[in-house]
Amino acid sequence: MLASTLGACGSGSAATGTPTLNWYINPDNGGQAAIAASCSEASNGAYAIETSILPSQAAAQREQLMRRLAGNDTSIDLMSLDPVFVPETSEAGFLAPIPDDLKQTLSDGVVQGAVQAATWKGELVAAPFWANTQLLWYRKSVAEAAGLDMTKPITWQQLIDAAKAEGTAIGVQGTRAESMTVWVNALITSAGGKVIENPDAKGPDIELGLDSEAGRAAAKVMEQITAAGVAGPGIDNRDESATANLFQQDGADFMVNWPFVYAQGKSAAEGGTMDQAIFDDYGWALYPQVTAGQESAPPLGGIDVGVSAFSEHREAAFEAVQCIVSQENQAAYMLSDGNPAALEAVYDDPKVKQEFPMADTIRQSLQQAAPRPQTAYYNEVSQGIQDRWQPVSGVTDATPGASSTFIGEVLRGEKLL
Repeated sequence: MLASTLGACGSGSAATGTPTLNWYINPDNGGQAAIAASCSEASNGAYAIETSILPSQAAAQREQLMRRLAGNDTSIDLMSLDPVFVPETSEAGFLAPIPDDLKQTLSDGVVQGAVQAATWKGELVAAPFWANTQLLWYRKSVAEAAGLDMTKPITWQQLIDAAKAEGTAIGVQGTRAESMTVWVNALITSAGGKVIENPDAKGPDIELGLDSEAGRAAAKVMEQITAAGVAGPGIDNRDESATANLFQQDGADFMVNWPFVYAQGKSAAEGGTMDQAIFDDYGWALYPQVTAGQESAPPLGGIDVGVSAFSEHREAAFEAVQCIVSQENQAAYMLSDGNPAALEAVYDDPKVKQEFPMADTIRQSLQQAAPRPQTAYYNEVSQGIQDRWQPVSGVTDATPGASSTFIGEVLRGEKLL
């Protein structure tokens, strides 16, 4: 299905006159290729979409796209972008401006966090496609034994106390990777702060909000998890997949993670590699609060679709974008690949509700979710956080200030990552 290669040419078919649109996609289970085929057929010859697969890691995706776009590569027409790289790609002039008559079409009915993440300097610059978020996952039996009322908002402190009382762990992602930035950002925004106060600023002028009460509240959560002995094994090497496996194997009875863990658990139960009773004990709720009574700001992920500024088929590319992000295709993609839709209406689809019993919780989480720092210097900020907030066992009250100083020096060109 993903037949095209990274060396594909962007020109149309000489025989038919149909332009070939090359769509550079993140790896998935084949859903984007299926949408490409469906939209190509529905266009009645207006265009044909071929897909080219980017690396699995977001940072590697960014590197490959930026190198090619910096060379004015016309072989890229469409690209699936991690929202954190939308500002940088737009600021560099690599995204074709969305026609004014399409901006509302591409944002109507989309969860606010996804619209915000696809916007730069007040303008929608990419089309929200799917919008991921993290939930709090738990064993219903363990939460009940700990006396937690999961119908009400839960704080990190309650989780820590419950895990300690029940002799279990909290699954978090502590590895030195993007998942660390996701966690730090979610803790800080949930505490009412921001990692960056002035996202539009140039690197040397960026004002960081790490060294703040919210930053110290985030550090305190990490400190308490390790001090209470509820971090679980290998926290400093755990990414999302390792955390999901720990939860699935009963190594942690609480976990924050993306919705893919439900499909993974269901598959394991059906395949006989996990007891069905364990899967039946899965529960889910909104992301934990840092401060009791203050609404949490769950992580926001997903993918936006952008049109390259160097595409030789911009008009056809924007037609294709409308098809790709349609309600029908977002619902189909959520069902085929398990990635939550950006359109709120998809969560009312009976098939989606049946396949994802936590659909309403995902939708509410997306409504509360906060994007990671929106800046053209995201790579420097994210890597700086990863460098100074890891290992988790080393995080103290001084970490927010130390990370702020280090990232500031990097942005001013005084230090290297």
